[in-house]
Amino acid sequence: MKAALPQPLQRGDRVGLAAASSALADDSLKRLQAGVAVLESWGLQVQPHPQPLRRWGHLAGADPERLSDLLVGDLPLLACIRGGWGAARLLEPGAQTHDPVAGGRWLLGFSDVTSLLWARQAAGRAGGIHGPMVTTLAAEPDWSQERLRDLLFGAPVAPLQGEGWCSGAAEGPLLVGNLTVATHLLGTAHLPPLNGAVLVLEDVGEAPYRIDRLLTHWRLCGALQKLAAIGFGSFSDCDDPESPTPLELVLRERTADLGIPVLAGLPVGHTAGNAALPLGVRARLDADAGRLELLPH
Repeated sequence: MKAALPQPLQRGDRVGLAAASSALADDSLKRLQAGVAVLESWGLQVQPHPQPLRRWGHLAGADPERLSDLLVGDLPLLACIRGGWGAARLLEPGAQTHDPVAGGRWLLGFSDVTSLLWARQAAGRAGGIHGPMVTTLAAEPDWSQERLRDLLFGAPVAPLQGEGWCSGAAEGPLLVGNLTVATHLLGTAHLPPLNGAVLVLEDVGEAPYRIDRLLTHWRLCGALQKLAAIGFGSFSDCDDPESPTPLELVLRERTADLGIPVLAGLPVGHTAGNAALPLGVRARLDADAGRLELLPH
C-alpha cells in the first residue's frame, strides 16, 4: 500500500492504449478518437492501437492478444479503452508468461479494469487510477477532465463531496472499484489489504436484490468489517421501479451497523462526472462534512 507512485507525467510523454476487456463496437471508434484527442490536448503522445476493433467472441481479442496490450514498452501511462468483461482472465495462473500488472507506470480505467487496478495494488505496485476510459473521457465534464490531468501531472485535486449516511471521519489507504468486479476478487490473491482501508464502490445495471447479494457476501466473509470507512459512488440503472426494495435502502441497511463512516453520492462511476481517484494513496473520508479528500503523500 505504501509503494512509491510513478513520476508525474510531462508534456511529450507517450501513452499506450490497452483493450483488456470487451470488444469495441464500430460506432465507438469516434468516442475512442475523441478521447485520444483530449489526451493529446494535454501535450501527450498517444500511440495508436494497432487493432482497435480486434475481437475474439465478446472480448477484444484472445487472451494473449489482450495481454500483449498490457506488456507494451516503457510508457509512463497505459490507458484502457473500455470495460465490459475479460480483464480478470488475464490474472489466471498460467494464463500469462509475463506480469500483466507490472508497476512503474500509471494505469487508468474503471469498471472491468477494477481487476487490474486491484491486482496491481495487491502486488504492492502503486499508480492505478480509477477514472475515465479513453472512450468515455471526451464526454466527461471539464472539471472531471481537469481533475484527471492534474492527478497525472502531479497537481493537487479538490475533495469530492457527498452525503453523509453514518457519522464520523476516518483515514486510510484508498481503494476504489466496481462492486461486482471487486466481489469476484474476494478469496483470491488479487484482493488488496482491506484492513483500515477507505473503500469507494460503484456499479451499473444491477437490481437492488443483486446489490444486496453482493454486499451480503462481503459481510459473510468479514470484508466490510475490516474497513475504516466506506463511500458509495453512482449506481447507474440499479434502481428497479418494479422492485419492492429501493436501492438506497439496501445500501444503507447493509452498512449501517458497521460502526464506520459512510458517505454516499460521490461523483464516481458509470455516469459523466466520473472523478478520477488514485488507489493506495492515503485518504480521509469525513461523513459529517460530506467530504472525501486525498492526503499529502
